[in-house]
Amino acid sequence: MEERLEPAARAAPRPPSARRPRGRRPHSGGRPTRDASARLPERILEVATALFLSQGFGSTSIEAVAARARISKRTLYSRFADKRDLFRAVVRRLIERWLPPFDASLLGPGPVDEVLTRAAREILKAALSPEALALTRIMQTEARRFPELGRAMIESGARKGSESIAAFLAREAAAGRMRLSDPAFAAEAFMVLVLTVPQRRAMGIGPALGPDELARWAERAVALFLDGCRA
Repeated sequence: MEERLEPAARAAPRPPSARRPRGRRPHSGGRPTRDASARLPERILEVATALFLSQGFGSTSIEAVAARARISKRTLYSRFADKRDLFRAVVRRLIERWLPPFDASLLGPGPVDEVLTRAAREILKAALSPEALALTRIMQTEARRFPELGRAMIESGARKGSESIAAFLAREAAAGRMRLSDPAFAAEAFMVLVLTVPQRRAMGIGPALGPDELARWAERAVALFLDGCRA
């Protein structure tokens, strides 16, 4: 004979302590607070930076960024037009971190060789950081398909750095301490002289330069540059 359950044996209601509290569920999609809304773009950029630099541009999707940031795609698109716009914002954010120490190196006191050596060291410090090297690899991989990514990096960082050096060189030339007819060209040449070989080595083309070697490289690059434009 089939055993029948008595009423007392049926499922009892959960005790009050086990019941779900009333109110908004976590991550229920309700309207965020004003502070949370203000911090959201920064959180998106933190997540996007980590994904772009670790997986590359092509392998990073808007869906992955939204999922890692725990937001909807609609919310992400309300802040950034598309993946390229998001990548440009990531590049600008990184370069805005690297530029202030470099600009400060050009404003400090000292003769021209000391100032340029400080600037060269800041260039190498920023350009050889893991984040900058990862960006460079992305540019090399995606340059043909998405040339605007390279332009974003140049316009946000390299151009600003070159313009700052050109302004410094122009002041030195006006004071009669240097012989320059084209400060902008000289600034570009300075950047190439300081950065090309150490960056190439850091990317795996030849043995990477250690800290002491980089310091000597900066000094020797500046000395060679100044030999060509002394008054």
